[in-house]
Amino acid sequence: MRRTSIVGKRGLPAPRRDGGGTTSERLRRLDCDPELKEELVRYCRLRPGEVWEDPVRGHRVGVLDATKANDVNRIMDGQKARLAINDPPYNVAVGGANTAALRKVEVSSYLGFCQAWIANVLAVLDDDAHFYVWLGADYRGGFQPLPDFMILMREFRQVSPRNFITMRNQRGYGTQKNWMWVRQELLHYVKGDPPFRVIYTDIPKILRGYYKEVNGKRTENMERSRSRTIRAGNVWVDIQQVFYRMEENVPGCYAQKPLKAIERVMLSSSQGGDLVVDCFSHSGTTLLAGERLDRRVYTFDVDPVFAEITIRRLERYRCVGKTGWQWESPFPETGQKAGLQGGS
Repeated sequence: MRRTSIVGKRGLPAPRRDGGGTTSERLRRLDCDPELKEELVRYCRLRPGEVWEDPVRGHRVGVLDATKANDVNRIMDGQKARLAINDPPYNVAVGGANTAALRKVEVSSYLGFCQAWIANVLAVLDDDAHFYVWLGADYRGGFQPLPDFMILMREFRQVSPRNFITMRNQRGYGTQKNWMWVRQELLHYVKGDPPFRVIYTDIPKILRGYYKEVNGKRTENMERSRSRTIRAGNVWVDIQQVFYRMEENVPGCYAQKPLKAIERVMLSSSQGGDLVVDCFSHSGTTLLAGERLDRRVYTFDVDPVFAEITIRRLERYRCVGKTGWQWESPFPETGQKAGLQGGS
C-alpha cells in the first residue's frame, strides 16, 4: 500500500468575478471534458492501483475499480465496514447540450456493472451493516435504471430493503411541457440487524393534532414529542442541492451530493469510530463527512482526478476549515492551462 503524507497549505486564489459582476466556477465540468481531465492527471499523486493512506485519521483513498474484487479487497485490507454509501453513475443522460458527453449504455450492460460492484461491496460489509445507494430514473427510457436496479437487488439475499428515501432538490430541471424534476432517490438496505439512530431536522413542529390516549390521558402529538423539531422521514425537504454559490461546491464535479445529506446517513446508520466505505468517491463528500463525524472512511474512484480532488478536499478542510471551493478551482497550480479560469 502506497503511503503519502498530508501536504502543506496550498495557495488559494482570491474570488474573481466575470465581466457581468457575477461569480462563476473556475473549473469546467469534468464529465464533459476528457481533454481537461487528461491535463489534470499530471497533478494527481495517485495512479491506477495505488492507495493513499491518511497518517492523521487513517482514512484511505485509492484509484481503484469497484467492479474488481481484488481492488476492493486491496483498500479494505481484510477489514469490514459498518456502512456503505454509494453514488454510482446513474446511466441517465441529462444536461441539454451536454447530454452527448455523458456516458449511457444499454441497461443490460449497466446492470452487469452494478451486479459486479454490489457483490464486491457487500462482501466487505460487517455482518450487521447499512447499505445505501443513490440512483436516478430516466422517464424517457421507461424510468431506467431505477426499477431495474431494485429488481437486481433482490438477487442479493444477504441484504433486505429498509427504505426508499427521496431528497427534494431546491433547484431542478425540466421543460414547460413537464413537471420540474426536483427529486433524488436514495435506496436503503440492511445486512443483518444493524443499529439505527433517529435523526431530527431543523424544521420546527407547528401543527397540532394526532390525538392519542396515554396512561388514561388524551394527548396530542406536541405533548408526546421528544423534540421541538420534525423527525427526518423518508422525504427530505430541508437539504439544499449543491451549486456554485455554496462553500461546499467542488467545481468540475457534476451532481455532487450535499454534505448534510451524507452526514444524515452517517449519523443515523453508524457510530463514532466505525469504518465507512464509498467506492465512488467523486467530489469526496463521504470522506469529508467522516472526518467531521469521527468515522474512518475508505473511498476510491476509477478516475485519478476524482481521487485527487477527494484528498485535496480533506486537506483544504484541515488547513482552512472550508468544506469546498465554492467557485474556485481545486487545481490552483494550473493557472490558465487547459482552458482553466482563475488560479495562480
